[in-house]
Parts: sequence; structure tokens; C-alpha cells
Amino acid sequence: MKKLLLIMLSVSLLTSCGEGSKSKRIVSASSGNINNLQVIIDSELWLSRIGDELREVFSAEVVGLPQQEPLFSIRQMPPIVFTGFATKNRTILKIERDKPADTKFLKDVYATPQSVVVISGNSAKEIIAEINKHAERIISTFKATEIKEKQRRMAKSLLNDKSIEETLGITIKPSSAYRIAKQEGNFFWLRRDIDNGDANLMIYEMPLDAVSDGENAINDIIKMRDSIGKVHIPGPIEGSYMITEEAYTPFLNTTIIDNKPAFETKSTWEVKDAFMAGPFVNYAVKDEVNNRLIVLEGFVFAPSKSKRDYIFELEAIIRTLKIK
Repeated sequence: MKKLLLIMLSVSLLTSCGEGSKSKRIVSASSGNINNLQVIIDSELWLSRIGDELREVFSAEVVGLPQQEPLFSIRQMPPIVFTGFATKNRTILKIERDKPADTKFLKDVYATPQSVVVISGNSAKEIIAEINKHAERIISTFKATEIKEKQRRMAKSLLNDKSIEETLGITIKPSSAYRIAKQEGNFFWLRRDIDNGDANLMIYEMPLDAVSDGENAINDIIKMRDSIGKVHIPGPIEGSYMITEEAYTPFLNTTIIDNKPAFETKSTWEVKDAFMAGPFVNYAVKDEVNNRLIVLEGFVFAPSKSKRDYIFELEAIIRTLKIK
């Protein structure tokens, strides 16, 4: 009798464990370099019009950089070898032919965190139409995944300095690789050394009406950042300072930072009367409760080096902003 009860108990435990494993699927951690996109597609299709369209959309030039650099570094892989460790990439775009036209957005299919987009169609025309229809959402989804991952990595070792919080009433989470290079009143300049240059972050506040909502917004932003550069960012020779490069038309967009509306400006900077230049990304966040703008700008100086990932890192830091 005791033996029978023991067998029944064992079966019960095994059954309950099996049910539990179905309700809570465990996947391993994702991997890969930041901004690396894995595209799962037959090699034949990759060399066709479909592949051309994928490269045009997802290897498009990053706005605001002085040289051409792609949105994502793409690695193409045929479905037959998409197994095991290859499935652990954080961002995956899969193309399936001879299926109804559709685009699926999936999370944590093979690993976590992970964003998987599956595009299907019965013909090249249908697949290309799906790519173009959902391109903006796909790029935003992959970019959000990569920003979150970059923020997670930086959070392992954060800059420990309360002066920004005490002075401006905000919190922000740069990695400990950054240091406060300059503080004057409510202006902060953070820097970190990189190969043959530096990555920089400026943080300051301005009156809420310093940037208008109309057509003059971009002119107001240029005027604002040039005035800050003249006062706080000197060049290598006497009388020189950082300004907005006139040769390029800045890219202006609106976005949301800390659930607040913000102007996003991307372009290139230069030093007046000196041969120094690089990309910048500027966010002017509307803090209407305190009747001010919180301005955060990342800029990079790295001659002859790729700058995409440095600007991306600065954007990831800026998007950790919390206004008290």
C-alpha cells in the first residue's frame, strides 16, 4: 500500500512540474553587439530585389553623422543554419516566402530580451510592400530594444555624483566611464575618453520660451546651442568655440523624453576658426511644471573613427532622464 502511495505521489509531482514548465517557458539570455541586426533569409532572396530593399531600409544612412554609417550592421543568415546559438541575437528580422502577406512583431521567442519581426508574402512584390509599410515601426522597435540593452549595460557601473540632481532637480544615468569635466551654475559638461577623441554630454536649463513651437524652432535651437558653445565649450585656440556647422541642414523632430514633449535635433558641430568637427544630438525637453527647458546634448569628437555607436550611447544616456 505504501509503495502504491509513493508511486502515485511521484506521478503527481511529475505531472505538476510538466504543467508548470508549459505555463512558464524559460529562455536563455540574448547576445550580440549593439546595433547588429540578424536577417534570416534565403541567400537567393538576399541577392534579389527583396535583399536590395532590406539593405536600403535597414542600412540607411544615420542622420547627423559627418560620414556615411548604417542604421544597423546587418548579418544575413539562411534559415537552414538558423539554429542553436545563432537564434540568440537580440534583434532578428525573418523573411518567409510563399505565405500570406503579413508582418508579425514578436518578443523573446528564442532568448530574452529579444525583438523578432517576421515578414511574409507570396511574392517579392508582397514582401517588399510589407517592408515599406512597416519600416518605421520595425526600426523603432529594434532601436528601442538596443537602447534598453545599452542602458542595462551602463547601469552595471554608474557615475556617482549628486550635484546634477541637487542643482537641476533631475536624475540621469551615465556610466562611470564619464566624469564631470565642468560645472558652472546650472551647466554641466560630462566627458569620457575614447580612441583618439572623446564623447561628451552637456546638461543645462533654459527658459521654456527659449525655443518656439513654430517654424522658427530650429533657428531658436541653433541660436541657443551656439550661445552655450561660445560661453562653455572653448576651442584649441584663443577666441574659438563650438558652433553648429552651417554647411549641413539640421534634422529636427519631436519626441517624448520622461513622458514629456521634446525637440530632437541632429546635425554636426564645428569649432569656429579651427579644424575640429563631429556629430551631435540635442534634446530640449519641456518641463512645463517648472517653466523651463531641460537641454541635454551629446556630441562626439573622434577624427577618422566611426561615430554611430558613440552617438547612440549618448542618446541612451539622455533617455534615462527623470525630472523631479
